[in-house]
Amino acid sequence: MFDAMDNGSWDQAEQKAYEAYELYEEGRMHMALLQLHEAIELNPSNSAWHFNAGLTLDALERYEDAIDSYEKALALNSDDPEILNSLAVDYTRTGRYDLALETFETIQQLQPDFEPGYCNRIIAYTEMDEHDKAEEMFYMAQQINPDCPICFYNIGNSLFTRQQYDKAIWCWERTAILEPTHPQINYRIAQAHWANGNLQLARLHFLQELRNNPGDIDVILDFGIFLLKRDQKGAAKEKFNRILELEPGFGPALFYLGEMAFSENDYAKAMELYHQAERTDPKLPGPRFRLARIALLTGDKDKVRKYLRQEYALDVDDGDVLMSMGLMFLDIDEIDFATDCFLRIVDEDRENADAFCCLGSTLAKRNEFDGALQFFQHALSIKENDPDILVNIAQLYQSTGLITSAAKTIDSAALAHPQNAEIARLAKQIRRAKLKTSISRRIRRTALYQNLTAAIATYKYRIRRFFRKY
Repeated sequence: MFDAMDNGSWDQAEQKAYEAYELYEEGRMHMALLQLHEAIELNPSNSAWHFNAGLTLDALERYEDAIDSYEKALALNSDDPEILNSLAVDYTRTGRYDLALETFETIQQLQPDFEPGYCNRIIAYTEMDEHDKAEEMFYMAQQINPDCPICFYNIGNSLFTRQQYDKAIWCWERTAILEPTHPQINYRIAQAHWANGNLQLARLHFLQELRNNPGDIDVILDFGIFLLKRDQKGAAKEKFNRILELEPGFGPALFYLGEMAFSENDYAKAMELYHQAERTDPKLPGPRFRLARIALLTGDKDKVRKYLRQEYALDVDDGDVLMSMGLMFLDIDEIDFATDCFLRIVDEDRENADAFCCLGSTLAKRNEFDGALQFFQHALSIKENDPDILVNIAQLYQSTGLITSAAKTIDSAALAHPQNAEIARLAKQIRRAKLKTSISRRIRRTALYQNLTAAIATYKYRIRRFFRKY
């Protein structure tokens, strides 16, 4: 009797696992996951079902939960390279690169000819900016399978990151030949042509991707941005509105429609769209920054401060946006926030002269003149003879009374930029200040001045004695 009940439970678990497979194939991931969980409850010792649960969770982009399932599968079957590979991929997706590489190396030790272990390691090294090692993994994978489309795709990503766009395009075109249905392959080729300045080919590949996948919102959005940057506003607006038909309330589409209204000076419409975007997607960067810009135009500094601080809290990483935010923070005397915006830029880009120059301005506002001068001079080492930086340095010297240094700096600037009106104006101002200082020094050296100074000192002494006496 008990044996019969046990066999019935096992059969029921098998049935649920089979139904889960069919649901997975139909794309009904949530139902497939439910069936798998029920099967696992009946038989928790089946590693394949834990593995399938991980694959289903990956399809739902629930990577942390997938890792848990793969680890359970691995506890039951520690030498399975497929489980190890999927686990390493998800470690990469979640930024745990040390664990990912350790797991890939385990695969290599267990089964040196398991090609996906090298192929997927390309992604980890690319994300770690270790591109030489990414290429090493690519060539190792090629020795096992020279026609792996994913290998070409992954190394294409590495090449794209390094701005080697022609090579990236070649690799992705190879992927398209080997696997014409590879997800978003024409989209990636379009992005590379766009970055490489070949706009006509970029447009053709965007259109090819949309013919293959007309409902891909990521592609439609990027194509809309592409059209907007080419000033094809009508076509761009059609793409953004198409996205809203597919997914009402999609924040980025609302934001870019707001950008179009903003560029046409329709601030009321732009504000409405930006507010919709921030409500539907609270973590979307951009809308609050633009609302701050509109508030700055209307002189409402309280709203500027409110929206900028909200945008700042989103941990923005776009250098251009951070620069604009920093300058706006400076406009409303939020020096600490401005300084941090500029520091975020130089943390990522040590050659950004404008950011170093802005850091100099923030320190100057704090009266930290030595530090300010160092930032300005570092900016000048990046952009030699830049007129704006030279003016900043000269003004800093002038404001701290170092007139001779100010004069030398502005004279060098005038020599390098003889037609610059700002430099010419400041040069006259500094020359007048230098002349005034020179005259003052000469007067102090005259006998008359020294006699007058002694007489005044005696007079002050007599006055003090008079008051002490009475």
